[in-house]
Amino acid sequence: MADKIKFLGTAGARIVVAKQLRSSGGTWITLDEKNLLLDPGPGTLVRCVKNRPPLDPTQLDAIILSHQHIDHANDVNIMIEAMTNGGFSKKGALFAPLSALENDPIVLRYVRGYVNEIHIFKEGSSYSLGGVEISTPLRHIHPVETYGIVFKSSKYTISFIVDSRFFADLITKYKKSDLIVINVVRYDGKGGKRMDVDHLNLEDVKKIIKGIKPRQAILTHFGMTMVRSKPWEIASQLEQEIGIKTIAASDGMEFDLTNI
Repeated sequence: MADKIKFLGTAGARIVVAKQLRSSGGTWITLDEKNLLLDPGPGTLVRCVKNRPPLDPTQLDAIILSHQHIDHANDVNIMIEAMTNGGFSKKGALFAPLSALENDPIVLRYVRGYVNEIHIFKEGSSYSLGGVEISTPLRHIHPVETYGIVFKSSKYTISFIVDSRFFADLITKYKKSDLIVINVVRYDGKGGKRMDVDHLNLEDVKKIIKGIKPRQAILTHFGMTMVRSKPWEIASQLEQEIGIKTIAASDGMEFDLTNI
């Protein structure tokens, strides 16, 4: 299996998800012969089946939740069922914060027994899945328990910087990344008190990319202001300004990791 990232969806924030202006199917990652599904939001199973060629959920080795919000975790239960043939083939692992299981849980109790392992995320912890190391170096600033995810294989270190308010540790804790995939929900930080939310805007993302200096950056998880502002143009402008290759993900985009 080739190492790759498949963006089943690139929607962020409630309106873009609710209107399905972009898909909210999460991200399928193939790394060191392991298939991982990160943040299966609404429509994940449909996006897997409609992909060409289709993505077979029974080939998944793990399902990972950065946090329990619906746009990141709505399809976690159906994807666990799909991964395990409806629970008849116990297999795979679930990685999630404790709050997704105990505090306003989104993972149903009856499906938890379908997987071989459940790993509870904690800040500064690492976990192994075959030759892939999965770590959560930092708890993000977000209304629920949320962690960025770092995947380290024999060839790459890939960081998913998920929903959060900006703070300096978002740079220091992901510093050694070859590739960062970063959620940029908002075009700017304007909008008054009503828009004072725990999400990154474009200026935040610019500081993060310049601070980390990865080999490449991918923007995703776009809210309405980002969708309207044409993310592909924004990524091109960012690349010209900071000199680091930057692209905007699109629904269904497949990224070959040998390109970084």
